[in-house]
Amino acid sequence: QVQLVESGGGLVQPGGSLRLSCAVSGFTVSSNIMIWYRQAQGKERELVAAITSAGGHTNYADSVKGRFTISRDNAKNTVYLQMNSLKPEDTAVYYCHAPRFGDWGQGTQVTVSS
Repeated sequence: QVQLVESGGGLVQPGGSLRLSCAVSGFTVSSNIMIWYRQAQGKERELVAAITSAGGHTNYADSVKGRFTISRDNAKNTVYLQMNSLKPEDTAVYYCHAPRFGDWGQGTQVTVSS
């Protein structure tokens, strides 16, 4: 059974940092492309960052380049999103997803506000 559980969200001031985690069961993260998405209230879901299976190459939305880093821990079968220099426009629910599978986690809320 595929399961993705996101955690690590919260309320942070502008300029602050958070690290999101996505614990996966039912498949191996190192063998799949893993993607972090986010959805702000009233807006469509957008791709934030992706990491490939072979080579672990990464790609980012222009809006987060230089501030966010996607990574994975194969031993823990977990994907991370390190978010630095957070801005109010980063406020959203963040989800991780593997395109090969149709499942989504419950997401984790990130709120950037003073």
